[in-house]
Amino acid sequence: MRKNPGRRLALIDAAIEVLAREGARGLTFRAVDAQAAVPNGTASNYFSSRNDLFTQVGGRIYERLLPDNIDAMIDPANGTDRERLVTLMLDVVERVTSFGTGFLALMELRLEATRRPDLRLVLTERIREDFEQNVANHLASGVPGDATTVRLLYMSLNWLVVDRLTLPDLFGDEDLRVVVEMAVDRALPRD
Repeated sequence: MRKNPGRRLALIDAAIEVLAREGARGLTFRAVDAQAAVPNGTASNYFSSRNDLFTQVGGRIYERLLPDNIDAMIDPANGTDRERLVTLMLDVVERVTSFGTGFLALMELRLEATRRPDLRLVLTERIREDFEQNVANHLASGVPGDATTVRLLYMSLNWLVVDRLTLPDLFGDEDLRVVVEMAVDRALPRD
């Protein structure tokens, strides 16, 4: 296998785009080569199999979704009240929807994981790590709520992102802030 890390990342990023656009069946080495504008056969020199490519795509999506300023985001000096939690959740939704192809590719990977046990194991581990990191960040930030709050927000906001990316006209132009505030209110009832 080739070792050029820059080329490998470019191929994985191209695979994300192909996966989001064409689905799992369309994710071929040839399609990745075309998307990355490299000679045919390049992707097969970097990945041992489609399974290898699927697995590496899953990890790369999460790398690209991480905010650059995570320490500042969770710094309690930036606020620890309910409004700060709403602001953090709005940031998550905006960040994820701005990398829509990544999220759609992740949905394709999840569907493919129902047929590929090895991929299911990798995704389960990676998503569990991400969730646990979200809980740790939430607790470190000092905003209200606990692990259950994070779980409820994770589930509801993930589906909000799915709707925004796949059926943007489903709920019309409903204000995103209002929807996120409602999710926070349901996950963290006021006293």
